[in-house]
Amino acid sequence: MSFMSSEGTGRKKKRLGDMLVEAGVITQEQLVLTLEYQRQQPKRPRLGVALVEKGFTNEDAIIDVLKEQLKIDSVSLLGVKIPPEILKLVPDPAILKKYAMIPFELDEKNSRGLRVAMADPMDIMAVDDLSIVTGMDIIPVIATNSEVMRAIDKYYGGQETKAMADKFTQEREEKEEDTKQQEEMNAEVENSPIVILVKTIIEQAVRMRTSDIHIEPMETIIRVRYRIDGVLQEINNYQASLLSAIVARIKIIGGMDISEKRKPQDGRITQIVDRMEYDIRVSILPTVFGEKIVMRLTSKQTLTREKKNLGFSDEEMRKFDRILANPNGIILVTGPTGSGKSTTLYTALSELNKPDVNIITVEDPVEANLDGINQVQVNVKADMTFAAALRSILRQDPDIIMIGEIRDEETASIAVTASITGHLVVSTLHTNSAASSLSRLADMGIATYLLADAVVGVIAQRLVRRLCTCKQEYEPTPEEWNVIGEKKADTKIYKPCGCPNCNDSGYRGRIGVYEILPITGKIKRLISRGAAAEEIEDQALTEGMSTLRMSAARLVREGVTSIEELLRIAYSNEDEM
Repeated sequence: MSFMSSEGTGRKKKRLGDMLVEAGVITQEQLVLTLEYQRQQPKRPRLGVALVEKGFTNEDAIIDVLKEQLKIDSVSLLGVKIPPEILKLVPDPAILKKYAMIPFELDEKNSRGLRVAMADPMDIMAVDDLSIVTGMDIIPVIATNSEVMRAIDKYYGGQETKAMADKFTQEREEKEEDTKQQEEMNAEVENSPIVILVKTIIEQAVRMRTSDIHIEPMETIIRVRYRIDGVLQEINNYQASLLSAIVARIKIIGGMDISEKRKPQDGRITQIVDRMEYDIRVSILPTVFGEKIVMRLTSKQTLTREKKNLGFSDEEMRKFDRILANPNGIILVTGPTGSGKSTTLYTALSELNKPDVNIITVEDPVEANLDGINQVQVNVKADMTFAAALRSILRQDPDIIMIGEIRDEETASIAVTASITGHLVVSTLHTNSAASSLSRLADMGIATYLLADAVVGVIAQRLVRRLCTCKQEYEPTPEEWNVIGEKKADTKIYKPCGCPNCNDSGYRGRIGVYEILPITGKIKRLISRGAAAEEIEDQALTEGMSTLRMSAARLVREGVTSIEELLRIAYSNEDEM
């Protein structure tokens, strides 16, 4: 039933590595290095995946070569909606995960033909196995490995977690043992349903671009929600009887006390998903119906991105670079929780991280391990507070100090002292605007003349959701134009629509909105005499600063986001509208 039965054998003789070398995508030396790297990995990755991991090429380049060499189609699964009747052909996704493939449509020319997106269309065994399972003639179509795995998770993830939950419930009913012992045993056995359930919940969350997983006990069910692009979405629910087993498993892998159920606990999990390491911060809180779990997912790759991907305009990038060029002083990044402050800080540190610079951070907690940077974790139980850590750090000959957050007068005072004695200090504050950050430090008891001397720049930021490609153009009302800004003939305003690519939300991904305040001579004088935040902001606007509302309005005019997102993040600037 496999269309590759005869010519597929011939194709198999020509290996992917040889094709890529012939096409000039990689060198022979890079191929040899990658094959050696492949052999060293415990779970041997496909050659294409290994080449991307080594940084020698990317998935799109590999697809272009395969299309040219094999003369077969490619597909982007991002906007494809797979019909239920196609999914029913393969009831168990195990074979799809094993070979990184997923059927997505019937062939128009062949009534028995099934078009299958494959990361490796030359894998004859995969084609033959799927042909046996489906009883169809398999027609391979090239797709990226990441898109295939994301599609499998999207269409089969809920079914898989449900199956594991049902299996665990059935096992509990069959075995008449002490409930607590049974739960702990199931939580510790690596191939038990509850272990697979927790692992699958995390894997599914990663592939759906989730920042936080919420596992919430209700009266009769457990609700699982993912925060995607800043908005919570309900993904699944399970029987309430599963709660204690899920909590026990997460406590074990998070290094928490499994017997303590009355107090809040914090833990940390490291999990590898699709060969990328994720750091997961776990918070457990006792509620009326049981312990609620929130897991925050971060990876080094997402926290340390290139500056150009943060969303700065050209002018904002120039201001950001000028602030970072200061040899000493305090740089503040401000905004509420979840506004992307950590990403901006880590990006700035990566930019400043050079062999001749000693960078030390004090964080609570350390969100991602950065190569070449000394990171210190706050530990209140051991009297390792921000202030105590900072005093020790100043004896470690630092050039640059990153403070996770300035929370009190003592920490602020040490930060100011460090900055005016030749160190560059970068930190965060929870305030609504750039100018109000200076007032906050003054309220903490820092002398205004010291503030004027120490602070070199403040960046206030928020995150707005990007409109998906399914966005629709529309004509705003006069009131909306008043918020967006001047109406021009060529300006097109869009609103969210919804498609399979964005899970019908109308948005996909987020982008930063910034208010950058360089501390100029005039602003220094205003700070020194204790001027109000409004007066400092007025002067900054005169000098060309864009407020958060103005920056968000620019993104609306450029078609990047919607007016609803502008209004959501600009609530603190309502008096300007």
